[in-house]
Amino acid sequence: MDILAQIQEQDFNQIGQLEAGFLYGSVKNVGAVPAIVNGVTLAPGEAKGYPFVGKGYQAVSFDPNGSTLRVLVII
Repeated sequence: MDILAQIQEQDFNQIGQLEAGFLYGSVKNVGAVPAIVNGVTLAPGEAKGYPFVGKGYQAVSFDPNGSTLRVLVII
C-alpha cells in the first residue's frame, strides 16, 4: 500500500504559513505571549485546528509575535 499523506511537525519562532493544499493542520502557542494565526489572536496555551474536510485548505499564515508556535500539518 502506498503512503498517501505526510506528517510534518515543528516549532516556529518566525512568521510563516501552512502551505496551500494541506489536509489537516494544528497550531498551538507553546510560548509565553499571544501570537497571531490566520489574523486571530492565539493566547499562550491555546491551539487552533483545521480538521480534514475532504479537500486541501488554502494557505494559513501565522506570526509567533515573540512566542513559539508548535505546528503539525498533514500534506
